[in-house]
Amino acid sequence: MMKRAPHETWVFKVCPAPEWAAAEAAGHYTGSADDHRDGFIHLSTAAQLEGTLAKHFAGETDLVLLAVPVSALKALKFEPSRGGALFPHLYGALPVSAAIWHVPLAIGADGRHVLPDLPT
Repeated sequence: MMKRAPHETWVFKVCPAPEWAAAEAAGHYTGSADDHRDGFIHLSTAAQLEGTLAKHFAGETDLVLLAVPVSALKALKFEPSRGGALFPHLYGALPVSAAIWHVPLAIGADGRHVLPDLPT
């Protein structure tokens, strides 16, 4: 059974644009090196995105942000992570068709990534 944070309907993945391009060609995304090491694909909720970007992607360019409805992911679990918060972890590949959109992430004048309007 999927363990879900009760109010979440969307999860998000930040990844390098070349990784996403390769996933589009393959039809699925198997994750980053960190995802492979940990045995699941790291995702974030909307509220967690800024912290994820600051901690794991600070200053990186050529990134894309994917939006995925929770209902499209069968092997998704919300598990304690940074500071005890429940983070979404996908156990298995992410089908490209599950991502309803992907957008490039720009870096603003303040050096932080600029997030688009996120689905609610």
